[in-house]
This record gives sequence, C-alpha cells and structure tokens, in this order.
Amino acid sequence: MSEFKSGFFVGGESSNGRVLIVDDEPDIRKVVRMTLHKAGYDVLEAENGEKAIEVINSGENRLLLDVIICDIRMPKVNGIEAIGYFRQNYPRVPLIVLTGFPDTDMATSLLRQGVVDYLVKPVEGEKLKASVARAMDQRELAHL
Repeated sequence: MSEFKSGFFVGGESSNGRVLIVDDEPDIRKVVRMTLHKAGYDVLEAENGEKAIEVINSGENRLLLDVIICDIRMPKVNGIEAIGYFRQNYPRVPLIVLTGFPDTDMATSLLRQGVVDYLVKPVEGEKLKASVARAMDQRELAHL
C-alpha cells in the first residue's frame, strides 16, 4: 500500500486522498465510504453521473480529487457518459468502475480507454482498497 498523502487536511488529520464514489445505490455508497474512510481516505458521494459532475465542479473539489469510483447503470447521466466527461475534463484523475453487471466487452473497452480497474459488486474491502491504492499510484506517476 502506498504512503502517498495528497497534502490536504480533513478535520485536522492528514488524508490519504479524496475519492468520489458515484453509485445510485445508497447501501453501496455507504459500504464503500466506510471501507475507504477506515483506510484513511476522504470520501465524497454522488447518486448519479449528473450529481457527480456537479460535485466535481463545485468549490475546490476539482483541485483535490484523487480517484473516482463510478457505477455504470444509473439514472439521468449514466456511468459511461459520466466517465466520458471525467476523462475529457479531468484526464489526470484515475477512474475505477464498480458495477453489478459484469460485461467483458465493456470492461475491455473501458480499460483500453484508461480506466484503472473494473470491479464487480459485491467487491471485497481489501480488493477495493488495493484498487484505490493502485489508482493513487497511477495519479502520482502522472504528476512526475
């Protein structure tokens, strides 16, 4: 696991980084938030792609966001549309797909487009944390 610190403070404590979880299922967001929070990450949430775009564009979020975890099937702006927006407007922020509908062709296509990982729900906590750590490492390499 990397020792990277994003350099900002949350509630007086240094954070391992800021992660945006985009999923229309509140229980999934809660489990991911709790898992990553225990691992030292600051977690933002959005219930669909439209809300995620609002969140990432508000305040200092665009400057401090380290990783985006995004579902595919959601109402309003779906995950494919949201991922396209993030890749175009925030190309240095690594993306992880977390979906309940495994699709090999879609996974291959998204990974070729630069998505760091394609995880299928339910995902084990250790696998999720390892994927986020890999994404953080990739972000660090992009800054060098």
